[in-house]
This record gives sequence, C-alpha cells and structure tokens, in this order.
Amino acid sequence: LPSYDIPPGVNQPAKLRLVLAVLLGTAALGRILEKTGLCSQITFGRYVRQGRKLGEDPKLFIQDLQFNKVPVRVYQPKATSDGRRRGIIFFHGGGWVFGSLDTYEKVCRYLSRESESVVVSVQYRLAPEHKYPAAYEDCLNATIHFMRNIEHYGVDPANVVVCGDSAGGNLAAAVSQTLAGRPDLPKLRAQILIYPGLQALDFNLPSYHQNRGVPLLFRERAAFFALQYLNGHALHMQEVLEGSHIPPDMRLKYRKWVSPDNIPEEFKVRGVKPLRSTDFIAEVYETVKRFCEPNLCPLLAEDAVVHQLPESFILTCEYDVLRDDGLLYKKRLEDNGVRVTWYHLEDGFHGIISLYDYCGFSFPSGKRGLDSVVNFLKSL
Repeated sequence: LPSYDIPPGVNQPAKLRLVLAVLLGTAALGRILEKTGLCSQITFGRYVRQGRKLGEDPKLFIQDLQFNKVPVRVYQPKATSDGRRRGIIFFHGGGWVFGSLDTYEKVCRYLSRESESVVVSVQYRLAPEHKYPAAYEDCLNATIHFMRNIEHYGVDPANVVVCGDSAGGNLAAAVSQTLAGRPDLPKLRAQILIYPGLQALDFNLPSYHQNRGVPLLFRERAAFFALQYLNGHALHMQEVLEGSHIPPDMRLKYRKWVSPDNIPEEFKVRGVKPLRSTDFIAEVYETVKRFCEPNLCPLLAEDAVVHQLPESFILTCEYDVLRDDGLLYKKRLEDNGVRVTWYHLEDGFHGIISLYDYCGFSFPSGKRGLDSVVNFLKSL
C-alpha cells in the first residue's frame, strides 16, 4: 500500500486518523486470523463491519422480505400520507465484497424518515464467492419486483428512485441504464449516485494519484475490489493499475469518455501524473475483458442509452480516488441532455456517508452530504 495520507483539508483529520488506525488494526488482525486458519481476512472484515440490528423506530415500519429471492429490508413511514409516497431502492457500498442491511441501517432509516419515502435496502450477493454479474442481477431483479408490486407499498409508480454509494452507486447506475429502455415498466424518476465507481479502464486519472493514500479507499484497494467482483481474485492487480489490461485500440475508443482531458482544470491543481506508456498484455486482457461491459462499468455505455437516463444526482468528494469517475459521468450525462444535480464535498473523503452515526465515527461533512441527498429527493 502507499504511504497513508491524511490531507489537512479533509473534514476532521484527527478523527480520520482514528478511523484509519481502526482500519489498519482490523486488517492486521484479519491477516493473523487467516494465517492461523481460523477465518479469511474478508470474513473477519465482514464481521467487523456488520453493524448491529437496531430496535424499533418510532417513526417507521421496518420488515425483512424477499423480492424475487433477494433479501431486502423495507422502511415505511408510519405517518399518514395525503397521497402515494416516493420509493427509493438503495444499494449499499463496500466494494461488492463488504456491507449488509445492518451496516446501512442508520443511513436507510434517515433517508426514509427525512424524505418521507419508502426505502427498500437490497442485500445483494457479495464477491468473491459470487462474481459479476451476481450483484448486478440481484439489484436488477429486486428493483423489477418492487416496480411490479408497487401498489402494495403505497408508492407512486412515477416516483421511484435508485440510489447507492460507492459499489452501490455502480449498481444503481447499471440498473438505471438497463431499465432506461424498458417499455413494460414505469420509468425511473431519478438516480442518486454517491461517490460511485463507474469504470476500471484507467486507475491513473488525477484523483487516483492525488488521493492514492487517503482512507477509506486507497488506489490499490479500488483495483482489488473491482477484480474481486469480476474474477473472485486479484491476481493481475499490478497490471490493471498500470493500464496493461486494455488494448490500445480500445483505450483510444473510450478516450472520448475516460480521459483526464474531460476533468475540469480546478481538479488538477493538486497535480496530474502523466500516464506512462505500458505494454499491453493480451493474457491479462483475456481475464478482465468484461471490464468493458457497461453493466460492470456504466461509464462505457453508448450515448443511445445514456440520453434515456432519468434526472440524476451525483455526489463527489475531493479526497476520494473515485472523484473523477463521478465527474466524468456527470459530463457524459450533461452532454446527452440529462439533468444533473451535482454536490461536491470539498472536505469529504470516500465512505464518509456510510459513517453517519456509526460507532462515534460520524463526520459533519458526511451529514451535509446525506442532507444534500434528502434535499434532492424532496425537490423531485
């Protein structure tokens, strides 16, 4: 891993150092447990991040169900409503490897209460046990089930939103693209993408270098998670980080969408590292060529799909390796006539919203970000 970097401009740097210490301690203990054969690092990491099931909420009805065999948790406001409510389908983050209904319980309760919406939190299958497209298929199937049975939940079929953070933002974007051309289902009202990861072609964009050592997501871990989701292992991580995994002609084809040239200049002031040319390795490409599928990397969807997408909200954080993924998708949406509301946390870091009210690790900037999502929902 790179040397860890807590920039002075980040929200509450001292508290972030404490979070980093917990992360490093967890990782070290996970390695010890794996070496002793007690459990894998990933299993231990899931246990630590699990969160706990909370008690009843005075303002919400909460129930665990299955939508088309996919576990979900449904949050419904108890207060009476004048009409049918908004529906939010939420996909949690965690690199497709971590995360659960319990991990995001407080976030989903907050969204449901504050926006007076019905929230459906989806427990999709996790990698590496379940490789791509398992998570995407679970999210899509749960969404379709909800939209076909929407009257049971008092939700307006014209006001359904998909929402997710990090890997969940990736899944929300992919589901939104898949449903964009479906005449048999209501059209999604909006998509909310919270610091989403949207491509795996270029791990050398400015934000990947500027924030390579900033918690909670390091540059190497971003590639590690993408490979775990795709292949169930991360054997070619170094080649992917260097860019050896994409053929030159394909890199040229996608350059119109995935390029530092499309990043606004103000995001380059902390430095841009020119991409040094690396030799293409055909054997590596054979193992990762599905990175070029839009259901895995939504930034690569054709314009014919992108221009059909619903109104969008994108949240980015300055101190986040995935910042530029969000900025590039914002440009693609706007270039295709899609209305975009963009909220940038200038002192935010990756994962800050998932820490809302989490074991004393809440950050004011994360609360601002969460409230920006609620304000967007109320504006629909």
